Amino acid sequence: MKNTHSTVAQVTERIRERSRPTRDAYLRRVADIGGRERGSDRLGCANVAHAVAGAPVNDKLRIVAERAPNIGIVTAYNDMLSAHAPYQGYPDLIKQEARRLGATAQVAGGVPAMCDGVTQGTPGMELSLFSRDVIAMGTAVALTHDMFDAALLLGVCDKIVPGLLIGALHFGHLPTVFVPAGPMPSGLSNNAKSKVREQAAQGLVGRQGLMDAEMAAYHTVGTCTFYGTANSNQMLLEAMGLHVPGTAFIQPGDTMREALTREAVRTVLGRASDVAYRCPPIGQLVDERAIVNAMAALLATGGSTNHLIHWVAVARAAGIVIDWDDFSALSDVIPLLTRVYPNGSADVNEFQAAGGPGFVIGELLDAGLMHADVLTVRAGGIREFAGVPTLAGDAADAGALRWTPAGPSKNEAVVRPVSAPFSATGGLRLLQGNLGRSVIKISSVPEDRHVIEAPARVFDSQAALQKAFAAGELDRDVVCVVRWQGPQANGMPELHKLTPPLSVLQGKGFRVALVTDGRMSGASGKIPAAIHVSPEAAAGGPLAKVRDGDLIRLDGVAGTLTVLLPADAWAARETATMPDEQRAADGHGLGRELFAGMRRNALTAEEGACSWL
Repeated sequence: MKNTHSTVAQVTERIRERSRPTRDAYLRRVADIGGRERGSDRLGCANVAHAVAGAPVNDKLRIVAERAPNIGIVTAYNDMLSAHAPYQGYPDLIKQEARRLGATAQVAGGVPAMCDGVTQGTPGMELSLFSRDVIAMGTAVALTHDMFDAALLLGVCDKIVPGLLIGALHFGHLPTVFVPAGPMPSGLSNNAKSKVREQAAQGLVGRQGLMDAEMAAYHTVGTCTFYGTANSNQMLLEAMGLHVPGTAFIQPGDTMREALTREAVRTVLGRASDVAYRCPPIGQLVDERAIVNAMAALLATGGSTNHLIHWVAVARAAGIVIDWDDFSALSDVIPLLTRVYPNGSADVNEFQAAGGPGFVIGELLDAGLMHADVLTVRAGGIREFAGVPTLAGDAADAGALRWTPAGPSKNEAVVRPVSAPFSATGGLRLLQGNLGRSVIKISSVPEDRHVIEAPARVFDSQAALQKAFAAGELDRDVVCVVRWQGPQANGMPELHKLTPPLSVLQGKGFRVALVTDGRMSGASGKIPAAIHVSPEAAAGGPLAKVRDGDLIRLDGVAGTLTVLLPADAWAARETATMPDEQRAADGHGLGRELFAGMRRNALTAEEGACSWL
């Protein structure tokens, strides 16, 4: 293993210095709270009685008289979402394992879990980003009963994991382990599904044909199989040492899943694999090095662009300040090691079979591109996360789990070593220019489309773009500018519904790109898309000055996003305001008005779009 790469070390030190006042204050709070007596000893008798009134008699005895550890479970279970449906039986299994170890566990609370796949292209998507902060608050409500010695967090998908993590970091004195549920088995391939969507956008496939394809792709419990935000979450948690190692992509129906869930209980209690190890409080574990490790893993796998928002917010919850310049500096030295859809044709099940997170983490550690000297929830440190779990006996057997090295790659079309990467640089890139700062998922864009220069067509909504496409108005080289989609405007919805029509245009040979202050899906595909443009149009950002016909250049090689106008002409250009009809439509109906305060208080995308700071 090499010493830490100089750029990784420099970025980490820059973050540490920038964050010192807020991080020091955070750690003091964690230490102060962690130094108190345990809950049932500290709280009043009536408080404790309320807390255990619904517990079985033996659990009451353990919590109050025997002073046994009590685990708080925060769950995102609901049976509508495939990724979270497997969690239904987890609390009973966790309680059973805790009791076997002389401890107790209580479901402290539940948090909402919404699916962007369900709300994509609908008004509900305008609640999506801020659902992260609602989940963080829900986690705080659950844990604020303050009767817990540790926490297990049950959640997988897009906003759920960042929300749970932000909430948990506000209870940084608690040892905390995330418990995933795994991906669904492979169905219709992601490439085939996307092809049918493009055909439907052209009217070549009807609703029934499209429905059949979607049902074949999303067909049972588990996360979606593409490498979007949900599965990127799991990669980042592995890289931060917050899972039982190798847990991310074991399918819900695998017999090992029960063993790994039981191991999570043993881990948070400090008895992992029968080895006594005190699981550190999460506030100490998630430090600058852990955040940089997550950033490195994201870049090496070409993960979701959403995490250039979410992990900024996660870091801030721990008193750590990161920005897109940090991602950009790391991207210059972190190689792209995976080809998983939308960066390739493989899905996450194929990624797992080829070596998965363990292989990537092992390669990055060996190359000095991740910090090796970090705390994790396990005694073996981050190196243990370069392994793959196997089951040697019965799932309920505490000694059944074994870990073996994930490398070498089992399929170099899917994962490659640092010595022979798919690209010498990371999958995400910062774009800067007179249109602001934005990001692009460059790893999924064909190389001949890394630079697009074309006239702008400006839209005030995604519906307007779809209407223009249907009318044949976009059959030309064009940069589609979709504005008023930022956090303050309408909650920053994903605009993934625009992928099929823009893909059709690109397939016809036109040079097209998307520029927006909104988000794209974590499955952002082959269309060059400058997203998260900041400052947003609603805050007077430069997208509010763009007019139809302006020549725009998106240069993913040079890292620039510019409107090609003389500086004085651009400076003198009047800034538009959000149209009244758009303002009236955004933020009303289907609960959107309840989030008005969050929209007003939201920070910029680069600041994590936080509504709680």
